[in-house]
Amino acid sequence: MPTRTWLTLAFIIVLALFAGWVSLPGSAYDVGGFRAAHPVRQGLDLQGGLQVVMQAQPVIGRTLDAAALDGTRQTIERRVNALGVSEPFIQTRGDDQIIVELPGVDDPEEAVSILQQTALLEIIDPQGQYLAPGTIVNTSLGPAEQALGAEAAATSEATPVGTPVSATPVSATPVAGIPDPVGPVYETIVSGDDLRDAYVTTGNTGLGQVVGFELQGDASARFFEYTSRNLGQPMSIVIDKTVISSPVINGAISGQGIIEGVPPSEVNDLVIQLKAGALSVPLEIVQSRTVGPTLGQDSIDRSLVAGIIGLGIVGLFMILFYRVPGIVSVIALLIYTAIVFAIFKIVPVTLTLAGIAGFILSIGMAVDANVLIFARVKEELHMGRPLPLAIESGFNHAWPSIRDSNVTTMITTIILYLFGDYTGTSIITGFALTLFIGVVISMFTAITVTRTLLRVLVATGLSGDRWWFGAGPLPEAARTPAAD
Repeated sequence: MPTRTWLTLAFIIVLALFAGWVSLPGSAYDVGGFRAAHPVRQGLDLQGGLQVVMQAQPVIGRTLDAAALDGTRQTIERRVNALGVSEPFIQTRGDDQIIVELPGVDDPEEAVSILQQTALLEIIDPQGQYLAPGTIVNTSLGPAEQALGAEAAATSEATPVGTPVSATPVSATPVAGIPDPVGPVYETIVSGDDLRDAYVTTGNTGLGQVVGFELQGDASARFFEYTSRNLGQPMSIVIDKTVISSPVINGAISGQGIIEGVPPSEVNDLVIQLKAGALSVPLEIVQSRTVGPTLGQDSIDRSLVAGIIGLGIVGLFMILFYRVPGIVSVIALLIYTAIVFAIFKIVPVTLTLAGIAGFILSIGMAVDANVLIFARVKEELHMGRPLPLAIESGFNHAWPSIRDSNVTTMITTIILYLFGDYTGTSIITGFALTLFIGVVISMFTAITVTRTLLRVLVATGLSGDRWWFGAGPLPEAARTPAAD
């Protein structure tokens, strides 16, 4: 037998052992924390969690383009990452919607609140006045209505900086429950875009938590210049056009500062929002769905049972009908399952119910390739070819059919994945991805693994005679010296 076959067999054994080790459940036999770093990623329908569909509600007078929607999606993604949610799914759908899936989230209401808020930070010059916390103000970055909700109608352009407008309302349509803001347009010294970092720290007294921030670029020098010129004067810290605090400037401040006056329960949320940035457009929740972990665990259990039963029935059929090749196909199928599952953990692939369905379907397609090969081998044996030549000829003649059918399936999965990716339908993308991976690996196991194992069995004399390949004895008319 050629040396290449033995080398291929050694590669298959090493690959199978590695894939089986990666696929092992639990934390036993872990080396260097590799398996712990690559757990099974469960989707929303398996782990439980929250799914939210949000629709952009741009302020009247402003258009919503693809760039603005994608910028909002990126801001949402940064906020979700700051929440510490494992394997979130954030994607745009259509022209004005964003889908957020948060597996394993503990507090859905808090998560939705953080996702929806704008959190635009501004430090403004109050023109020597003390602005009480809760005061709604207009700033040089825009009128207050832009932060008070999508219902507010932007009927006038922002007034130039420093121009008094005490007699002119900014909004012709007040927001329900919020007084119509009047007064001057205050100059914004620094904004949330100037932040390098935000973090939780302690106040000047050493008691209680406050929000610390660090500025970047020329904002640090600009803030230092402003505080140097206004010693003893108040400055106002504004979040979403609402004054949070108005501390007195006791000394020049350069690149770092703190925000006091934030309720302790909201300090961490504000840090998350400031680090993530402000939303490009306000968002309205149009659909919210919570999936319980009990349903997810039940789905996992049922999927495992279905997979084991399906694998067992397929293996039994192959062994009874094809005998030795059937046993080889079962071994190849086990190797296939280990490799695919290891890929799911390493890539990683987030498993959903639809994804598991795609995986189970790919198992049937992996066996389908072996059926084509073994049926062709039986035909070659009936024609009187010796066993080694029948095996090689069977693989060579079956390969074009296997290749073409699998390539068409992969093309279909790519189309499904792109469609699901565009529409934000994770159930479609999960099915397409797992099926694509399964088909690719099935081509390797059906051709390379099965062929190598059969070559080794024939070369070592362990394959038996024609009966063990399901062919039966040769008819008298087909007997040739070569067949004997």
